[in-house]
Amino acid sequence: MNIAAVCGSFHKGEIERMLDFAKSEASIRGAKISQIIWVPGSMEVPLALERILGDDEIDAAITLGIIERGETQHGLVMGQAVTKSIIDLQIRHNKPIGLGIIGPGAENHHIEPRLEPHARSAVNAVVEMSN
Repeated sequence: MNIAAVCGSFHKGEIERMLDFAKSEASIRGAKISQIIWVPGSMEVPLALERILGDDEIDAAITLGIIERGETQHGLVMGQAVTKSIIDLQIRHNKPIGLGIIGPGAENHHIEPRLEPHARSAVNAVVEMSN
């Protein structure tokens, strides 16, 4: 099983750690993160997914990112729009997409404990949905 990972680069250090956890989980599950696409942030994730899901070599995708809590509702609105787009893309392409985006509304103390579980859950979701 070939999985594409679409990664937001705004929190690159944390996302690189998530990617390591995702690669580990994929290996455990007999899958492989075969392509990694870096995008500026979560807002660009749906376009990157649209581009990669048309590739016959890709069986599924995961998204890795962080949407922090801000002073306005921007993050919440963006998070809802991105999640809706991801749902629509997996239905249109009939390929599972694992949501490994922490937030919206993440504060600094929320991020660290969620890096590993969110990354591993995103991989597990696509593996389960591919069976």
